[in-house]
Amino acid sequence: MSSDPLFTGSIPALVTPFRNGAVDKPAFAALVERQIAGGSAALVPVGTTGETSTLSTEEHKAVVSLCVEVAAGRVPVIAGAGSNATEEAIDLVAHAKAVGADAALVVCPYYNKPNQAGLYAHFKAINDAVALPVFVYNVPGRTIVDLMPPTVAALAALPNIIGIKDASDEMERVALHSHLIGQNKGEHQQFIQLSGEDSSALAHRAMGGAGCISVTANVLPEACAAMHAAFDDGDLETARAINQRIVLLHRAMFASPSPGPAKYALSRMGLCTDEVRLPITPPDAAAREQIDAALRLAGVSL
Repeated sequence: MSSDPLFTGSIPALVTPFRNGAVDKPAFAALVERQIAGGSAALVPVGTTGETSTLSTEEHKAVVSLCVEVAAGRVPVIAGAGSNATEEAIDLVAHAKAVGADAALVVCPYYNKPNQAGLYAHFKAINDAVALPVFVYNVPGRTIVDLMPPTVAALAALPNIIGIKDASDEMERVALHSHLIGQNKGEHQQFIQLSGEDSSALAHRAMGGAGCISVTANVLPEACAAMHAAFDDGDLETARAINQRIVLLHRAMFASPSPGPAKYALSRMGLCTDEVRLPITPPDAAAREQIDAALRLAGVSL
């Protein structure tokens, strides 16, 4: 595990490659190596893009373990560990800690529709059960529930809740979170805010965000890393130019249900198959055409 993990910049939400219905471990290991070589700042195995919803618990844990093993401390690993059952989420976070992950990414409970008190209690139970840094993950479009800024500020006071991946796409929340958390004089004033939306990641950084947990970085790790590096260097012109070159790929990654487009793009590059698990289906002909065009515009030779 990294001695001083940094959670900033471009962080891919890794796909989980399949071959003939099973997890393709050699392809996954190669993807991890490609991300590290491409400058990705950290790695997220078995998040939404990693099809965690259709992996068995054994597969989920095996992919996290493999990611930690291959990364070998070169970059931090933020293990996907969410569930709509609190005890299951605790088990997944405990496993992440046991195998050496640097942090866990825990989504708001889906389907149950807890209120803000329930969301706080869910994350507090995880905080109290396992001494591992946790990013809460707010993605209302998938979970229905929305982790509101006052609740985020309350969670930031807990010792193991170190940041948020926010996919609400409401830019003002970055400043609002900082304002509310800043009123709490505890140790978490440097709460780490990560974007969950590639298309607005640069704007999120400008508002005070630290980086992006990215789908597009699966396909173009170097470009995504370079955009964040340029921003960190104060070179906004370069950051904007890179973003403009890949903006259509951001859109194409959702031309059909994710991670179908990302896996299709990786298959076109010879890096894994385009297999997904039901109820996700592969991109149709129109979506494939959109993805191919976006890849070419981004400079990928097909």
